Amino acid sequence: MRIGYSLSTFNCQLSTIMSVHQSDFQSKVTVNTLLDMKKRGEKISMLTAYDYSMAKIVDGAGCDMILVGDSASNVICGNSSTLPITVDEMIFLAKNVVRGVKRAFVSVDMPFGTCSGNPEKSLEYAIKMIKNTGADSVKIEGGEELIEDIRKIINAGIPVVGHLGLMPQSINKYGGYSVRAKEDAEAEKLISDAHLLEQAGCCALVLEKIPAVLAQKVAESLTIPVIGIGAGSGVDGQVLVFHDMLGINQGFSPKFLRKYANIGEVATNAIQQYIKDVKSVDFPNKEEQY
Repeated sequence: MRIGYSLSTFNCQLSTIMSVHQSDFQSKVTVNTLLDMKKRGEKISMLTAYDYSMAKIVDGAGCDMILVGDSASNVICGNSSTLPITVDEMIFLAKNVVRGVKRAFVSVDMPFGTCSGNPEKSLEYAIKMIKNTGADSVKIEGGEELIEDIRKIINAGIPVVGHLGLMPQSINKYGGYSVRAKEDAEAEKLISDAHLLEQAGCCALVLEKIPAVLAQKVAESLTIPVIGIGAGSGVDGQVLVFHDMLGINQGFSPKFLRKYANIGEVATNAIQQYIKDVKSVDFPNKEEQY
């Protein structure tokens, strides 16, 4: 009887563990989840994150996707562009983000120079990125010029999020951060590139700083989700930089940015009060000592 009871208890516990595991797995946002969201018209939310604590907050709040963006070059490292950040620096940031995420789909930017027309080399970088971070996908800026690199990475089993429109890694070619694809020729190329990326197997596409009418046209013509930043409301989802939308990066205010809080001001006030309390010996008080 004791053996039977123990076996029954074990089976019950195992069933419970498996049920919890399956529930957790089903709640994880995957490529299929994103495709399903597009099909039923549910908008996709995406924010950047660059460390464990930040990722826990974004993921815990219910964001669908997290981008470990090379925008870290600007908001974390203090560079004037995304170009200087390295593969190893991106890996360091991304693996810490992944540790803080339970649900969101995590994509990590392939930094400047890692995808440049050499499919074999690009695949090496992508494998290194995924193996060392545990991210769900990589994000790559570029269209037709990099299609073989992208196809090679996808065929190796690594999901790729594409990126068209304003591509910050090409800032030296553009000469600025102005709206892209306003002219017919560039708009037609963007549409063509978007379809090439879908055909190559990209799981999603980011469109940055392009006319809203064009972005909606692209989104309606593709079966994969289209995430916009400065691309209007007619796309399948939106992405913003964490530091921008919370007012931490106070020197950046493009038209498309909505600031949902002013954490920079809150933090400054708190720090100034802390300094005042330290100098006046108000901190620590008797209740804050051992």
